[in-house]
Amino acid sequence: MKCLLVDDHALVRDALALLIALHHPDVDLRHAGRLRDARTVLDAEPDVDLVLLDLALPDSAGLATLQAVRDAAPATRTVVLSADDRPEIVLAAIDAGAAGFIPKATESRQLREALATVLRGGVYVPPVTLAATPPPPGQPASAERLGLTPRQIDVLRMLVDGRSNKLIGRALDLAPSTVKTHLEAIFQRLQVNSRTQAVVAAARCGLKL
Repeated sequence: MKCLLVDDHALVRDALALLIALHHPDVDLRHAGRLRDARTVLDAEPDVDLVLLDLALPDSAGLATLQAVRDAAPATRTVVLSADDRPEIVLAAIDAGAAGFIPKATESRQLREALATVLRGGVYVPPVTLAATPPPPGQPASAERLGLTPRQIDVLRMLVDGRSNKLIGRALDLAPSTVKTHLEAIFQRLQVNSRTQAVVAAARCGLKL
């Protein structure tokens, strides 16, 4: 897996790089300290699989940073790293296309688990956010009980990546109406009614996408 770590604090980048190298030696890690540098890497290396992104950079801040990275690499999973893990911030980032959210304040063991989750293709959402958004009655508690078809899993994967219906249809060679039908089935199985809720449900169910 090729991963890009974007954070303007060299100490944070070095610490996370050491943690990733120690526990995930198969990850090919790139570094960037500014949005400009991140775009340069993504333009030169379109095969980056995952971006770990701090939203507060010297040349960009907030959700605009996430949107800029999503625009530069719409097919790449982007997981936010942030010191602010208020549920409304987490949900806003997911609504803007983040495929997960890892708080920087997480203690070391949980940080390792969070990184392991996203590096193996899973969705990580902070426990405080999951607690603030309890699952609807009847929502499946595990991935095994979802009952989604392989094609629906493909659509869910791209939904979690923040892709629009148009991009999902283009990637899977599906008509817009077919994408909509799959999304309706996914929302029904997850007992949700929005993309943001679907990402949170995926995290709660431990889906590996």
